[in-house]
Amino acid sequence: MSQRPDLHQRRAVLEHEWSRWVPRLSVPGSRPGGTATLRHEVTESWARSLGSVDPGRESAPVTDGGQVHQRWTSSPLYRPVSALAGELHSIAEDAGFVTAVTDESGTILWTCGGPTMRRQAERVNFAPGGRWDEQAMGTNALSLALRTGRPSSVFSAEHLVSALHGWVCYCAPVHGRDGRVLGVLDLSTTWDQSHPLAMSTVRTLVSSIEARLTTQEPGAGHLRLSCLGVERAVRDGQQLHVRPRQLEILVLLSLEPGGFSAERLHAALYGDRPVTSSTFKAEISHLRRALGGAISPRHYTLTDPVSCDAADVLRALEQGDTDTALRRYGGPLLPRSEAPGIEEWRTRIEVAVRDAVLASTRPEHALRYGERAPYDAEVHEHALRLLGPGDTRRAIARGRLATALRG
Repeated sequence: MSQRPDLHQRRAVLEHEWSRWVPRLSVPGSRPGGTATLRHEVTESWARSLGSVDPGRESAPVTDGGQVHQRWTSSPLYRPVSALAGELHSIAEDAGFVTAVTDESGTILWTCGGPTMRRQAERVNFAPGGRWDEQAMGTNALSLALRTGRPSSVFSAEHLVSALHGWVCYCAPVHGRDGRVLGVLDLSTTWDQSHPLAMSTVRTLVSSIEARLTTQEPGAGHLRLSCLGVERAVRDGQQLHVRPRQLEILVLLSLEPGGFSAERLHAALYGDRPVTSSTFKAEISHLRRALGGAISPRHYTLTDPVSCDAADVLRALEQGDTDTALRRYGGPLLPRSEAPGIEEWRTRIEVAVRDAVLASTRPEHALRYGERAPYDAEVHEHALRLLGPGDTRRAIARGRLATALRG
C-alpha cells in the first residue's frame, strides 16, 4: 500500500501535539484538555498513564514467565481462537499485520503474523507474556478497549510511549456469554499501512470468536499427551489409538501452540525424505477425524485444550522448578521417533534438563537424573561433589560413575 499524504500529515500533527501535551500532563495536578486534533479519551489516558509509565520506555514489561502457555491453553478463548487460527494467519500475513490475543488483564497470550512484522513486534514485547494494560504500557488500543469495553484504534503518536509511534493498532474486546470481557483481539501494523477497513475486520473476527464461545461445550475435548519415555494420548479420559506418525504430529502441535504451516510441518515430520503431500495430508485427515475435527485447516493448530508432559517439564524449568521438572521427566521425547522436528525437541529438552541438574546444588537432583543417564559421568561426578562424606548415597553415585567410565 502506498504511503498516503493524509497519513503523513496526520502523523506529523499528532507528533506535534504529543510533544506539546505529554510534558504538560507530566506535571502533578495538570488536567487534560480537548483539541481539534486529539481525542479526549486519548489525553485522559495519557494523564492517567503518566503516573506509572515512562513515555521513553522501549518495550512492554513481561509477566508470568513460563506460565503464559498454561494460561493460554486454559483460557476460554483458546478453542475458538484456535479454530480460527488459519483465517487469522491468512489475514495477518496477506495484509501485513501482526495479530494478538490478550487475557482480561491485558497480557498477550498468543500472536501470529508474517516474520517481518513479528520481528518488529517482538522488539517492543508485543508478544506472549507482554503486558499492555494502561498501567504497564500507557495509552494503546488494547488498554483503551479493556478500559471501555468497546472497539478502539490508536494511530502513531496517539500512543503514549514514543517507541510505538510507528504503529497503528485496531482491536475489540471479546465478551463471554455472561457479558464480561475475556480479552482483546488486536490487529497491528506500521502507521503507513493504516486502513479504515481494518476495524471492521477486527469486529467480524471478534463476532466469530464470540459465536464459538456460545456453542462450545466447557471441558469437552481435553487431550493429554504422555511422550517422555512413553507414547500415549488420552482424550476425555479415553485412550486415543493413533499411529506413531500421528502422535508425532500431536506432540509437535502441543509444543508449538502457535501452529505450523503445511510446509514447515511436512519438513518437521519427514525432513528430506521424498514423502508426497498427499501422504502427509492423509495423516492430517485421519488424525483430524480421530480428534473430532480439532485441528485447524491451512495453518495447523490444535483447537481443543491440550496438556503434555514435555511442555510441563519445560514450563517447570522456565520457572526454576527443577524438582517438578525431574519428577515429570520420564525419559527422552518419543524415543522411537526419527522425525527431525521431534529429534530437535528431544535434544532441546534433554539439554535443558541436564543443564538444570548440573546447576542445582541439591544432590537428589543429580541422583534422580543419574538413574536415567547411566553413562553420563559428569552427572555422577556432580552428585559426588554434592554428597557429604558420610552420606550413604555416595555408594550409588560411585557405582554409577564406575559404570560410566567403563563404558
